[in-house]
Amino acid sequence: MTSPLRIAVISGSTRPGRRATQVAEWTRARAAAFLGDRAEVRVLDLADIDLPFLDEPLPAAIGGYRNDHTQRWAQLIDGFDGFVFVTPEYNHSMPAALKNAIDFLFSEWSDKAAGFVSYGTNGGTRAVEHLRLTLAEVKVACVRSQVALGLFTDFVVPDLAEPGTFAPADHHEGILTRMLGELVDWSAALRTLRVSP
Repeated sequence: MTSPLRIAVISGSTRPGRRATQVAEWTRARAAAFLGDRAEVRVLDLADIDLPFLDEPLPAAIGGYRNDHTQRWAQLIDGFDGFVFVTPEYNHSMPAALKNAIDFLFSEWSDKAAGFVSYGTNGGTRAVEHLRLTLAEVKVACVRSQVALGLFTDFVVPDLAEPGTFAPADHHEGILTRMLGELVDWSAALRTLRVSP
């Protein structure tokens, strides 16, 4: 299997004025530069995906998605080998829109890898702890390294009602690179489970 891996950077907040789009673009640009021809990297913004609240009549593990929006989402996710989840921390957890997007599907997530870029007043680490548990249930292998961005140290935010400007400290680049290396290694290994000989 010599074709490049396909990595999705999932922008996990749909809130108006969210900071996730800035962080997701930074992640995508750094990933594309670091991974070069080893992987194709694309941002998936959940605000653009526009999923309703989970409305499938059958559990995702059974399959048989009935709604067009679910089928489109399934086809999109099925085409990727790994994911970088960009998430803020809302009330010690991930945004509801991100949990909802994960819950729509099952097999399309399975046997793939994920890394994390989080942000919040405490770096978004508690959101990622919840995210790791959720992803484990849909058979996503989560890499250890995580970029944890501080709202008051990695953003210039004169007014908390505004998104401000993303200005990450230099040391985050090294952590991101390490996480991406782990993600690509695991994504490549897990792809062998999904491709029949």
